[in-house]
Amino acid sequence: MPEIARWKPLAVLAAAALWGQTPAQSPNPSSIDTAQARVILATEQPHRPGALHEHATNRVQIYLNSGVTTLTGPTGKVERIEYKAGDVRWSLAGGRHISENITDQPVRIVEIELKNKPHPGMKMSDLDPLKVDPKHYRLELENDQVRVLRVRFGPGEKGVQHEHSLNHIVVYLNDQRKGKAGEFRLDPPETHSEENPLDYAVERIAIDLK
Repeated sequence: MPEIARWKPLAVLAAAALWGQTPAQSPNPSSIDTAQARVILATEQPHRPGALHEHATNRVQIYLNSGVTTLTGPTGKVERIEYKAGDVRWSLAGGRHISENITDQPVRIVEIELKNKPHPGMKMSDLDPLKVDPKHYRLELENDQVRVLRVRFGPGEKGVQHEHSLNHIVVYLNDQRKGKAGEFRLDPPETHSEENPLDYAVERIAIDLK
């Protein structure tokens, strides 16, 4: 089984050292556990197969590193999963297996274990970001439990006002104004506009919990 990585951003530690104060915690949590979902940052070390196990819930997996993982079932059947940094994968519950990262570097994965019941045919707002700001929001996957959006803003770009109708988890794929790469947070329904004040492109994944 992958281990949960817990760390504090180096920038926070450096700033605290300059001011001679106790380091502040990151504003983003190291894990989330609500009635709808559990979110962790897991690390798969290279060439260390885990124990035989299965997952009780459907999951959304967001890979922070490129790599290859094998899933070996009880009969010896092997499934090979190749992924790039930033890829999103839907993983169904069940299926006993042994997982192994067969690359030579650790792989970090944000895993979202879904507890919510399926809600088919859910209607989104007329100000839904996919409708009003398709330049910055792109649909990655959708089913009765989640809708996953890829959000990308170029340097200095501004978006338009839009509405998130659902609780949603935001996962940062690179360092940006509200979070470091690999951090995540849970936001409530909200209406707002967004912009990227930085001089490089930013990318994140938003997971709507139905």
